[in-house]
Amino acid sequence: MLYAGIAWDAGGYEIEVVDESGAAAAPRARFGADRIADLVGHLRGLGQERLVTVVESTNGILDGRLMAAGLTVFRADPHLLPSRPAFGSAPAAAIARAAAGAPSALARLVRTRGTQTGREPELEAWIAGTTSEVARLTADGLLVSHGGRDRKEIALTFDDGPQPGNTERVLDVLGRYGVPATFFCVGMNARAHPDILTRMREQGHGFGNHTWSHPFLPELTRSQLTEQIERTQEAIAEASGGPAPTLFRPPYGSRTPEVLGWLAESGLTTALWDVVPDDWSMPGTDTVARVVLDQARPGSVVLLHDGGGDRSQTVDALPVMIEGLLERGYRFTRLDAMTAPTDDAAGQAPAAVSSTLA
Repeated sequence: MLYAGIAWDAGGYEIEVVDESGAAAAPRARFGADRIADLVGHLRGLGQERLVTVVESTNGILDGRLMAAGLTVFRADPHLLPSRPAFGSAPAAAIARAAAGAPSALARLVRTRGTQTGREPELEAWIAGTTSEVARLTADGLLVSHGGRDRKEIALTFDDGPQPGNTERVLDVLGRYGVPATFFCVGMNARAHPDILTRMREQGHGFGNHTWSHPFLPELTRSQLTEQIERTQEAIAEASGGPAPTLFRPPYGSRTPEVLGWLAESGLTTALWDVVPDDWSMPGTDTVARVVLDQARPGSVVLLHDGGGDRSQTVDALPVMIEGLLERGYRFTRLDAMTAPTDDAAGQAPAAVSSTLA
């Protein structure tokens, strides 16, 4: 077997390949975040039948695209690896050698479960332990999971992009209906595809921060979390030509009371959701649309995805959910406008749209 360790840093991804003894088995390779197709082609060229591809838990944006390409992907958890730097993953060679030395300790990822495969109970426990902190921060205006229940408004939000192909198709649909949305961008992708963020801004969409590399936040030190946030703020502001976001969405919703406290002190508002069709798991176009239409209430925040893998079902479900919600008298708004005081929200354009069906 060959073990390909994938690391990330500010410049993109690095791949090191070793054999079962831990010896180098292929030249080191580097790819920018704008060259994911080339990265996938490189790995496939090593021979899929004998290749184990390994990421670590701060690299949560790549595995879906790798698995969609037919690659076998595993996750190496922190106890198998050396300490991470303030910004970046463990080295690619260390990831590959840890995998070769203890293959049974790796978690095989499943496309319908994503990077969190096998860690769902831990993730649920983290989230369950934040109930009181969520309530306190919501009361203080530092956390939002929905808008006011007295207004028939809906905020569509999209995570993990921008991803060429997927995001443009989402923007095409939103533009056709005149619907504003909020895009929670991954910093690495925002830096790689600034033209897409320019189009988002020109169409009147809002932005949120979704970290640089989509990690499990409770595993990060405060300095590592700060680096993830600040570099993503800079990337989004530079790429979009606008101000840095005021909203932050934790990957997977992962959080602890300590993490939520750090986020509140950063000056960002944590943005959660109350409608979740799990579109990233590819449950089917009809299911994605039906769950949104069934769960939507006045003030709902809908969690969708435009990056991290094949998002064709999300794109295809969008017209159905938009038309269905318009028929019920809902209007669409950006999340920053939905959660702003009424007087302020009125001055933000396009704050909300309740158009006729296109």
